[in-house]
Amino acid sequence: MDEQTQIRFDKLQELQAAGQDPFRQVKYDLSHHSAEIKDNFAALENTAVSIAGRVMSRRVMGKAAFCDIQDRDGRIQVYLRRDDIGEDAYEAFKHYDIGDILGVAGTAFKTKAGEISVKATGVVLLAKSLQVPPEKFHGLKDQELRYRRRYVDLIVNPEIKDVFIKRTAIIKEIRAFLDGRDYLEVDTPILQTIAGGASARPFITHHNTLHMDMFLRIALELPLKRLIVGGLERVYELGRVFRNEGMSVRHNPEFVMLELYEAYTDYHGMMELCESLFREVAQKVLGVTTIQYGEHTIDLGKPFERLTMVDAVKRYADVDFDTIETTEQARDLAKAHKLHVQKWHEKGHILELFFENYAEKHLIQPTFIMDHPVEISFLTKKKPDKPNYTERFELFVVGREFANAYSELNDPVDQRQRFLHQEQMKNAGDDEASAIDEDFLLSLEYGMPPTGGMGIGVERLIMLLTDANSIRDVILFPTMKPITGHDE
Repeated sequence: MDEQTQIRFDKLQELQAAGQDPFRQVKYDLSHHSAEIKDNFAALENTAVSIAGRVMSRRVMGKAAFCDIQDRDGRIQVYLRRDDIGEDAYEAFKHYDIGDILGVAGTAFKTKAGEISVKATGVVLLAKSLQVPPEKFHGLKDQELRYRRRYVDLIVNPEIKDVFIKRTAIIKEIRAFLDGRDYLEVDTPILQTIAGGASARPFITHHNTLHMDMFLRIALELPLKRLIVGGLERVYELGRVFRNEGMSVRHNPEFVMLELYEAYTDYHGMMELCESLFREVAQKVLGVTTIQYGEHTIDLGKPFERLTMVDAVKRYADVDFDTIETTEQARDLAKAHKLHVQKWHEKGHILELFFENYAEKHLIQPTFIMDHPVEISFLTKKKPDKPNYTERFELFVVGREFANAYSELNDPVDQRQRFLHQEQMKNAGDDEASAIDEDFLLSLEYGMPPTGGMGIGVERLIMLLTDANSIRDVILFPTMKPITGHDE
C-alpha cells in the first residue's frame, strides 16, 4: 500500500473509532441531480435542495470552501461556510479526500462569478474512497486499464457515459422499431446441446447432472426458426452470443446479437427492413441520418447500394468469377493473387477470399452485398436461376459487416444435404463448420413457410452511431486477459 492510500485507510479507522463510520450510512434522500438544478435554476433559485455525489475537487480557504460534486448527470459546485454548516462539520469536511462520496443539503444560488452552485447547510460523508483517483489533469489514459477498470474510467472520463447512454437508447429504439412492425420478442436457450446457426467455434461447458457437454450458443437462429414453424410468424431476440475466436477492435467473445425472422417474406423484404431500421434508429437517437464515423461522412438517409458479391469482386479485383467453372481454376487464380487457400476451400470459399481481400475495404457508404455462394451459406435458399448462389445479403458500412440476412432454407431434404456437407468440411479441417441438428431438421419436416431472417451485431451498430473505433469502447466490461499479481 502506497503512502497516500495508507493515509486514507488511517482516516477511515479514525472515523470508525470516533463512531462516525461512513459505511454505516444506509440511505440518503436526494431531491435533485446536478443537471436538474442547472436546467431549472430560475425556478429553483434560493430553494432548498439536496444532492449527492463524488468529490472531484475542493478548495479550502479559511472559514469557507468550495468543492465540485459529480453525480449521474455531471458536476455542480458546492459552497461551504463554517458558520452555515457548523464548526464540527466544517472541520470534518477539511479532512475529506478527492473521491469521497458526500450528501449535501443546501440552497441553489449563483456565485458572483455567475456559476450555478449549491450553498451548503449540511454535509454528510456517505462513503470513503480508499483509493487515490487518477490525477485530475492526466486522467486515466491507459486504454487497457480503462477497460479493466471501467468504474474508474466512468469517474474520471465522464464523457464515456454518453456512449453507454446512447447504447441503451439504441437498443430501446431497435425494440420500438420491431414492436411497431408487430414482431414478438422472445428468449431462447443460451446453453445448447448443438452449437448451430452460424460458422463459429463455440465455448464448451459440462452439465454435471446430465453428464454431457453443452455449448454456449454461437447464434440465435435455429430456435427462432423453430418458432416460425410453430406459427409465431414474426419473432426477434436481442440476446448474448458467445464465439470462441480471436479478439480485435471488431470482435469480443461475448456480444449482443439481434436476430429476427418473418414468415412470408424473403431477403428483399429483409433489405427494406434493415435499411429502415438503421435509418430510423439513427434519426431517433441522434436526430440525424447523416453521421460522422472517423474520417467518413456516412449517409444513412439515401437508398443503400445493392451489389452482388461476384460484381463486387469484378469491380475491385478485376476478376470475373462467372468465368470460373471449377474449384481447381479458383485455386489457381487465388495462387496467382497470393491468397492463402485452405485444403478444404471450394470455389465459393475462394470467391469470399477475393471479396474480403479486395472489395470489403472499399464499401464505405451503406452497401448490400448480395447472392453469396452456396458453399458459405448452408442455411440459405438457392437462387432459382443460379443454384450455385444463394438469396443472401450482408450489409457493409465503412468497410465492415453490420448485418447478415437470408431467404431462409425451408426444404428439409436440401437442408440435410447442406448439414452433411458441413460435416464433411469439419472432417476436412474446418473447425467452424456446423454439426447436424436433427431436431431442427425434424421441425422443417413439419413445414416452415417461406421466411426472411436477419442477424445484426448490436455492438457494431452502436460503434457506428457513436463513432467508436473499438468494440471495447461500447461494452462496459469487455473480455480481458487475466493478469497475475498487481496490475499497476
